Amino acid sequence: MGGWLLSVSVVFISLFVFGCDAESRNRCSASRAVNCSVCLQAGPNCAYCPDEVFPYERCDLLKNLQSHGCLQMVSVQGSMSTLENVQIDTNRNYAQVAPQQMTMTLLPGEERELVMEVFEPGRGPLDLYILMDFSNSMSDDLDNLKKMGDQLAKLVGTLSDDYTIGFGKFVDKVIEPQTDMRPSKLAQPWPNSDPPFSFRHVIPLTNNIKTFREILQRERISGNLDAPEGGFDAILQAAVCQSQIGWRNDTTHLLVFSTESAFHYEADGVNVLAGVLDRNDEKCHLDTGGSYTHATLQDYPSVPTLVRTLMKHNIIPVFAVTNHSLSYYERLLEYFPIAELGVLTDDSSNILHIIENAFKSIRSKISIQTEDRPKAINSQVLSATGGGDLRIQPGEIANVTVRLSARTEYNDKHVCSLSPNDRSGLLRVKPTTFSSALRIQTNVLCATCECEKNPIERAPRCNGNGALVCGVCRCYNKWMGPFCNCSAQFQSDAECISPNKTEPCSGRGDCVCGTCICHNPSQYDGPFCQYDKSQCQRYGGFLCNDRGGCLLGKCVCDDEWTGNSCECPLSNMTCRDNKGGLCNGRGVCKCGRCECEHTGLALGSTCEPNFQAQLGMCESRRSCVQCQAWKTGERKGDKCRDCPFKVVMVDELKERDKVIETCEYRDEDDDCTYYYTVDYPPNPTEKEHEVQVLKKKDCPPGGFLWLIPLIMFLMLLLGLLLLCCWKYCACCKACLARLLALCCPCCAKGRMVGFKEDHYMLRQSLLTSDHLDTPMVRTGPPKSTDVVRWKVKDNVHRPANHPQNQIQPNPKEMIDFPVSLRLNRQFSDNLSRLDARDTQVLRQEVEDNLNDVFRRIPGAQTVQKTRFRTQRNAGKRQNNTIVDTVLPAPRGSYNDIVNLTDKQVQSGNFSNLRVMPGYYTVATDRDATGAVELQEGVESVDVRVPLFIKDEDDAKKELLVEAIDVPLGIAKIGKRFVNITVIKENAKSIFTFLQPSYTFSRQDAVANIPISREIIEDGRTQVTYSSRDLTAKDKKDYVSVDGDMAYGPGETQKLVQVKLLQLAETDSLLDKQLKQFVLDLSNPRQGAKLGRIPRTTINIADKPDPSAITFKNNKQSFFVGDPVYNIPVIRTQGQENQSTMNWRVRNSSQLNQTGQLKFAPGEVEKNITLNPLLAQGPIKPETFELELFDPSANNAIRDKTQVDIIDMRGGDISKKTDMSFQQSAPSGRLHCPANIEATPIGPKNIRLNWKPQMGAKGYKVKYWIYGDPEAEAQVVDVKNTQAELTNLYPYCDYEMRVCAYNSQGDGEYSDIVQCQTLEDVPSEPGRLAFNVIGPTVTQLSWAEPAEPNGVITEYEVVYTPINENNKPTGPSKKVKIDNPKKRMLLIENLQPSQTYFYKVRASNKVGWGPYRDATINLASQPHRPMSIPIIPDIPIVDAEAGEEYDSFLMYSNEVLRSPTTGTRPSVSDISEDQMINGKWDQKFMFPGGSSSLTRNISTSSTNYSVSPRPGGGNQSMETMTTYVSGKGGSAQHRQDMQFSGGLHTEDVILRKRSENRNYYDSDGIRDSIVMGDLTSGFSDLLNSRLPRGVPETPSRLVFSALGPTALKVSWQEPHCDTPVLGYRVLYQLLSGGEMKQMDVANPAQNSVVVQDLLPNQSYLFKVKAQSQEGWGPEREGVITIESTVDPKSPLSPVPGSSFTLSTPSAPGPLVFTALSPETLQLSWDKPRKPNGEILGYVVTCEQLHGGGDLRSFQVSGNAATSLTVSDLKENVPYKFKVQAQTTQGFGPEREGIITIESQDGGSMGQYSSQSLMRREVFNLPTQTSTHTSHNMFSEPFVTADGMMMSSRQVTQHMEVGGSVMRQMEMVQRGVTSTVTKRVEKQYYEA
Repeated sequence: MGGWLLSVSVVFISLFVFGCDAESRNRCSASRAVNCSVCLQAGPNCAYCPDEVFPYERCDLLKNLQSHGCLQMVSVQGSMSTLENVQIDTNRNYAQVAPQQMTMTLLPGEERELVMEVFEPGRGPLDLYILMDFSNSMSDDLDNLKKMGDQLAKLVGTLSDDYTIGFGKFVDKVIEPQTDMRPSKLAQPWPNSDPPFSFRHVIPLTNNIKTFREILQRERISGNLDAPEGGFDAILQAAVCQSQIGWRNDTTHLLVFSTESAFHYEADGVNVLAGVLDRNDEKCHLDTGGSYTHATLQDYPSVPTLVRTLMKHNIIPVFAVTNHSLSYYERLLEYFPIAELGVLTDDSSNILHIIENAFKSIRSKISIQTEDRPKAINSQVLSATGGGDLRIQPGEIANVTVRLSARTEYNDKHVCSLSPNDRSGLLRVKPTTFSSALRIQTNVLCATCECEKNPIERAPRCNGNGALVCGVCRCYNKWMGPFCNCSAQFQSDAECISPNKTEPCSGRGDCVCGTCICHNPSQYDGPFCQYDKSQCQRYGGFLCNDRGGCLLGKCVCDDEWTGNSCECPLSNMTCRDNKGGLCNGRGVCKCGRCECEHTGLALGSTCEPNFQAQLGMCESRRSCVQCQAWKTGERKGDKCRDCPFKVVMVDELKERDKVIETCEYRDEDDDCTYYYTVDYPPNPTEKEHEVQVLKKKDCPPGGFLWLIPLIMFLMLLLGLLLLCCWKYCACCKACLARLLALCCPCCAKGRMVGFKEDHYMLRQSLLTSDHLDTPMVRTGPPKSTDVVRWKVKDNVHRPANHPQNQIQPNPKEMIDFPVSLRLNRQFSDNLSRLDARDTQVLRQEVEDNLNDVFRRIPGAQTVQKTRFRTQRNAGKRQNNTIVDTVLPAPRGSYNDIVNLTDKQVQSGNFSNLRVMPGYYTVATDRDATGAVELQEGVESVDVRVPLFIKDEDDAKKELLVEAIDVPLGIAKIGKRFVNITVIKENAKSIFTFLQPSYTFSRQDAVANIPISREIIEDGRTQVTYSSRDLTAKDKKDYVSVDGDMAYGPGETQKLVQVKLLQLAETDSLLDKQLKQFVLDLSNPRQGAKLGRIPRTTINIADKPDPSAITFKNNKQSFFVGDPVYNIPVIRTQGQENQSTMNWRVRNSSQLNQTGQLKFAPGEVEKNITLNPLLAQGPIKPETFELELFDPSANNAIRDKTQVDIIDMRGGDISKKTDMSFQQSAPSGRLHCPANIEATPIGPKNIRLNWKPQMGAKGYKVKYWIYGDPEAEAQVVDVKNTQAELTNLYPYCDYEMRVCAYNSQGDGEYSDIVQCQTLEDVPSEPGRLAFNVIGPTVTQLSWAEPAEPNGVITEYEVVYTPINENNKPTGPSKKVKIDNPKKRMLLIENLQPSQTYFYKVRASNKVGWGPYRDATINLASQPHRPMSIPIIPDIPIVDAEAGEEYDSFLMYSNEVLRSPTTGTRPSVSDISEDQMINGKWDQKFMFPGGSSSLTRNISTSSTNYSVSPRPGGGNQSMETMTTYVSGKGGSAQHRQDMQFSGGLHTEDVILRKRSENRNYYDSDGIRDSIVMGDLTSGFSDLLNSRLPRGVPETPSRLVFSALGPTALKVSWQEPHCDTPVLGYRVLYQLLSGGEMKQMDVANPAQNSVVVQDLLPNQSYLFKVKAQSQEGWGPEREGVITIESTVDPKSPLSPVPGSSFTLSTPSAPGPLVFTALSPETLQLSWDKPRKPNGEILGYVVTCEQLHGGGDLRSFQVSGNAATSLTVSDLKENVPYKFKVQAQTTQGFGPEREGIITIESQDGGSMGQYSSQSLMRREVFNLPTQTSTHTSHNMFSEPFVTADGMMMSSRQVTQHMEVGGSVMRQMEMVQRGVTSTVTKRVEKQYYEA
């Protein structure tokens, strides 16, 4: 035992000695390997010593084991060898790399580098394959391509000396619904066209241009039905069919894909309907004729499949598409590592230009990529110098460095746990355009030890109680210890007690056989667990500088780091200066930092001049250089002796890169340019830089010098003449004035001031600013200064009894007060740039002084939005700087702000800020006051009058500007008033740019400038745009544009694309001026007007502005008791970038925290949060620094701020210089507490802290929800200076005030402090709804959680197959939907007749909320036909997919249809109404969105309606559509069904996909569903009962809403054996009335537009066709256009306009209480976010199904939230809408539907099936005899149209007598319905 203990002690002493070394971190020993194999797998250079006697650590670095005397060592090494290395031959005209093949074996964590040579010939071989869309709409494109054969050959000849050209064509799968399967259409879909096909390879790659042209001339167009084409099938076949296409090796492969349509992709929905279910096998399936044979046997390829296949075969796609489908391919382009995209003209006349540009662009983008890399290998490609800038110049050999490294871990597991296939593989390193590649066979070596395979059983060294394995004992059962000599039953703690300790293992471990086993080995180590791993030395707050680990109390550093706390890098890279030298040659590098020689120069961290000193290095020496070298300049003469340095005149200056600065300036005395350099002094002890001046100046040619005296003489003569004229005029004027004074004394009263004009008429659409410069003139002798005060009042045209004038504003409402002052400072161009340093310094000075003055205003906050400008017509002050800022303050403080501002301005000072007396402006949102100054000799100045432009302004409003008085001067006021009239024109559309200026980089190549269109009345319109030069020049900096931009119905925005040109090298060096040009809008047509920004300036920048990030304050202070410390960080410029940096705490003994800070694009402020709970022990007062470091690229940071932690207990307060007590008022009443800070500490808790108040016995805290009146506040009484508010609402804004009290009563309350509680997990989502599409397809939707408790970020859907006992029978599938707006999921390939259990939950920043669940079997539910093949904007998921399909496959709206506005569309009659800006309206089928058109689906007994979300945008229209199939086809195959509305309709059957041969696909029109029946598709139905030659029923009927009273009706041409002669459209009100008729004589026209319909009314439409044999049967359909906004109502917003953020949110849920059969009481909750003072509410009431008048009620005041409505009818459903009103306008509506049922009852089915109880309110009405019927429904409930709602069972009781009405209401996306109940004075729980 003693010998064993001695050995153990030696081991630990050795470890201790080793740990004290602290030179480098040993990954071998740090791995704590338990055996030999694990040691070898720890990393490179790790070895194991299997000697029986070895007193050191067995797993160590090989060199350490050798030094310790290990006799037999086990180690492995990686290897690298070259198998093939053929040198590059530049004479060969193809791409080459060297070496070509290698093998590499790496140990885990090992890294190796190799150098690869790359050669790209200047004109290498090229294979160009053109793949063209042959749908009918591309016919003119094909004609143009046929004409371009010679031009194409010529173009390719300029690109390559060795080229081939091939051609292929594609349309789509010849199957429904992609293709019209009628025999006539299959033979010839269009006149003079070929039959439809999927893909056909026509011309193999050839260099015979004549053959190419001849074959191409014989090609004819084809056609299909739907707009997306099957191009993906064609691309994949063209890639995998290498021999058929003719791709060559060692060539550049280009595939030009030309189309004007979108694309089908795998599982996009169409193929599911068509019966195509098998996945694409990625194999070649071309027959001998080049046709694709498997088009109808397998699906389209997916996008990842396409990308992977093209990369594998080195094919680069070039997408040449039209503007119609550009957006789809822009998104597709992002998935390819290298690809190009070009915009085709409508006839493809520019396709050659696209090919040429694409080829040049691809050549310029050559990059190196690593393909087929195993999971265990990392790769990095660098330039030969090790940087990241890779440039491969064609025609030259380039060297690149390839760095390969083996991972140590993968997914938190050791890399050796991966499968062999993941650890090894053949990777390829290749340029993106090459076929040649460097192939490297890589393998991660996971070695094992042979000694482990041959253990020595019962070894003597193990005392016969264990086996000796690799020198270590492996003990048998019941034995332990290093030598198995300790029985498990033997325990002794004596050997585990260290000296001077009494506890075994220092109280941190257990003693086992005399050895300490530490409780937490990651925290404690040492032979007695005496070392704490968290107590090693720290640097910058980080343990071992985060560059090493703590072992036995000492830092063990990583490689390349050293020092006691690992603070010193071994590398000197941090000491490298910009020239690559060490410390600029003026210092030494110690511990990674330069210690510079002591000089008086301001040097940076690398002993180079710091940035600030270098900026002014030329300018600061300019005057001294002039006076010493040339005796000129401002210092010439005696001042020159004061220069601190002496210049050196030289004949030749040093080169620019060998000096600090090279300077050049123009000498004003002789107009010559002189040059000098600034460099370090030759003697390091000198404190001044060396300045060398070139002796020779550059002067202009001398031939023009003789003109200078002549010009000066002529200017002198002209001046004398002007002086004489002025004297003469002045004399005449003085004489006239004396004459008037003698003859008419009344005319000599002095000067007059007044406005120049009486009236201004302005058109709002033409305004370019929010103010008007109104001239004020002065008459009489201007020999002194006059100051005139003025004021302006808005809306003076409104009479006193106008409703808006009756509204009294809340004086406590916080509003913005714009304030303008003129500074006693000249303006400079730098002040116009927000990011300039001068601007930032002056802004800080202005804001500090203004805040110091305005804090006297109660409730005033700090000023913000400070800007600087000049005023043009300001007399002698026009060059002075004017500051515009905004002061948030209570509305009632307006007069105080004006008086205070006037007083400060007249004194000439704002605190310490010097201002010019006589000028200021103070404004609100309705009036303004100011002053202007007319200096001596000035006769006119401008008054800057704000116009108060607001959306709620009247169509014609007037402002009155009045000159009040002249406080300074002798002038009298003449023309006192001026009227300003602003006219709002009722334009149909308004065009405007979104911003007054844009900035683009030349690297962007194209500037995309959006032109926005605000739609007031939808329709077609256009506007003209044109560019104009400023400092940017056409054809040099950009390519000018001009033209007309046409907008179709619904289109709101389009882009103007301006090509930006790269500067020549000479231009980039010489011309540093900012390049700008302007883009103007003009000539709006078809009732359009120009908006607020008709002109925008485009700035061309060389690179984007960097982000400037800094701490908001230089110093922060917090109390010891604060729960968290939030330090704000702001970004002052470059806010469009994404910025990342790290932060850490320095010089703190308690808070050693670090983290990362990220700014997303658009974010300007973030907080760094320090958590005191993570501190080491209790928080104590201290001062430390918080530092920003390691910013991402293109970011600049200010790195430090000081943080003070203050103790506020007892006497410590008096010791803090920055804390002071406020004295109580003389009367004894206490002042309000100061420095109130509110901090959220949880979702339901807010903590307040404030400074103590002398004499206070306690404090009262009032708090209330923001928007509620203060009178409803709750009060908390506390005795100290801290209060915690509990039981609050999560993520809710609260307002608080604090007062102190003593024996004399309460003191003054503080100003309002606002704070928002933290987020909490959301509640469960709203009720689940199922739209049963088929027996295996369902559409699941849900509502937003009733309590989001934050911002919902994503949803999770889980569905599981279960049995009748609710037990799972299969695995659960999870789908995450990361867009919270997409609350709908289409699930395909469910098991037929299988019950599924569905769960949905929501997540916000805090986490996941509870599930909402439902159980359903689709087979037992009625279903509707899947009429639209792809449902827009709905995630689609495959229930049969593998586990890797844990998210949806693709959004169906990403690729749906392309607009078909060509002359010959591929699909028949698709309206532009389907599109918004060339895309599908993504809000269609998505209730609750903010689109202009939304969708309702209803039958006559149920509805699915839309209500606006609170706070969302205004919806101008929603369409309710009832779908009824027609009477075509065989009657014996239909089942009769009676709708409750009385209409007899037929059942529509969704057949199996394999049998689907009818026209169930929609043409995609929004707000439409296509209805089909069984008129064709089965052999037994082909035998029609109709006479031969009579047309059948039109096969589909589509409705498109064009407005509240207009409708477009479309249909499909019916089958007929004889030509169709025309159509007839019949329509009438569903409730009866006159049948109207429209005849269509043109058989090619298959749509009509019906006008003058009644809104909110249902119409029955019938369409039939006629031939020579007579009329065919009718196709019927029912449609209702429901308008949600009454255009005649003055209380509703303008249709299509969005609610601004300043309007209130929607009121709370509506609650109805029946008072009698004709009267009810409506009540609601106040808006959660009123965004201002609530002025009242507007309530509208109308019958749900039409009939009766729309009734409106005005409810005034903030407190009133109820209304009694009478004169209602029993058993009639009513729709109520409530809107809140503030001074900013009306907010969105809250809707509710209610029916007062009589004793006869009435079915609840119409409304109760879609209700969700959000809030239950019971009221006890007066005694009535109203009675309701019994109703019961249980989960799930299925409506007649297949919409199924899950709910818990709800039972209604019927009683006579006194009644209580219980109403359940939900306002959610798309479903708004109510249930009315009356029960016997009892409360029933649902």
